[in-house]
Amino acid sequence: MKSGKLANANWQKAAWVGVGATMGVALSLAITVDANRDAKSAIPLDELRTFSEVFARVKNDYVEPISDKKLIESAINGMVSSLDPHSVFLDENAYKDLQSATTGKFGGIGAEIGSEDGMVKVIAPIDDTPAARAGIRAGDLIVKIDDESTRGLTVQKAVERIRGNPGTSVKLEVFRKDTRTTHNFALTREEIKIQSVKAKVIEPGLVHARIRTFSETTVPDLSKALRDAEAKGPLKGVVLDLRSNPGGVLGSAIGMSAMFLPKDSLVVYTEGRIEGSKNRYYANRAGMSPRALEALSQVPDSAKSVPVVVLTNGGSASASEIVAGALQDHKRATVMGTTTFGKGSVQNIIPLSATSGVKLTTQRYYTPNGRSIQGTGIEPDVLIEQLTFDGVMSPKTTREKDLSRHLVGKDEKKDAAPDEDTSEEAQDAKLQKVREDQKKLKGFDWGNEKDFLFAQALNQLKGLPVVRSTIEASATSAKATVPAK
Repeated sequence: MKSGKLANANWQKAAWVGVGATMGVALSLAITVDANRDAKSAIPLDELRTFSEVFARVKNDYVEPISDKKLIESAINGMVSSLDPHSVFLDENAYKDLQSATTGKFGGIGAEIGSEDGMVKVIAPIDDTPAARAGIRAGDLIVKIDDESTRGLTVQKAVERIRGNPGTSVKLEVFRKDTRTTHNFALTREEIKIQSVKAKVIEPGLVHARIRTFSETTVPDLSKALRDAEAKGPLKGVVLDLRSNPGGVLGSAIGMSAMFLPKDSLVVYTEGRIEGSKNRYYANRAGMSPRALEALSQVPDSAKSVPVVVLTNGGSASASEIVAGALQDHKRATVMGTTTFGKGSVQNIIPLSATSGVKLTTQRYYTPNGRSIQGTGIEPDVLIEQLTFDGVMSPKTTREKDLSRHLVGKDEKKDAAPDEDTSEEAQDAKLQKVREDQKKLKGFDWGNEKDFLFAQALNQLKGLPVVRSTIEASATSAKATVPAK
């Protein structure tokens, strides 16, 4: 679902937030020391001598010859990827993928992926793409790509294998932990053109805006949707649907927040160790692209005052959490659903050359009231357990704090041990129910008549009673609460 000194650089290249990778420091045996660095940055000569010796041994003694370039890049990648799940070395291919991701268009299957315990994991499929249409789900572990195991494969390399020219095919084998089942998918790659915003007028004055990702087009697309709705009658309320939105460009999150907040309201702030890492971002249009600024100036004034409901789940990450946290802290929206993913770390894209770079975690995000997002996420004002995109409620949603090597948040706490029947019979019964639920619905269209959480959001906007669902909520009870169209 990626930020630096946004106002002082090209914001499109410097600012990113995100779970997973859609897609170090330069390492050299000849080291120069920056005279401006303080004493604690002294070069560890003994450790570098060890590295130099290992490098020489591998280069000269390994059973097959390996180029210096590959050895150095592998060393950098290992160093950076060992830090946390979101730091990664970007070789030439990954660097190109990163640049294409900012434009919202690339070739592939349409799935945001990350890693978990050495396995490649689906963070979230993107709506209306081959992955989503085939039934690939958030949390699926990709165990094979074209019959080759992904064990130990970096996210960057997995992305390279999955992406390809439109019209070509790729086979994925995934393991679904909640049902302990393996699924095989044969997918045809497409040119993935991400429609950032999918909005519709539910009834006069009420808008449902499904925000799939935060890209360069998000603010212009949402601005147009609100203008179109206002043209049909006074705006009465907005549902911002951020479920399973993996994040994206920071400037877009600031712009979206600015649509609904008073001018100069604090949206988010960051803290880190490096100079210039303590930044504060306000709803005053600073740090946004010219296109976003123009679109923001065209947003109807009524957007500043109409009721707003933000829908979240465990797949809402990064930029989604910034928007939800800002509107919640300023009491500008009611957040409904479940706790968000909890990715409150900032990745800077640091160019190393014209064709390579490193995505390095340098800061943490905080909401306007000083809450750390990292590891904790945004807790909803109204807790409603919601069906996932394909109509199945997973027994457990993997979040940031469940990832190995995740950066521990300052406000993060360990969950209490669940009080549940862990007998084999009870677990088998739970799995059987999940399998039955999976057969009920094929595909899930956000904001339709089967969307229980969406129905409760409409009730909230209309001042009607809100029904809190549970995992056991049946499709019948959910349907009964949906207003007739």
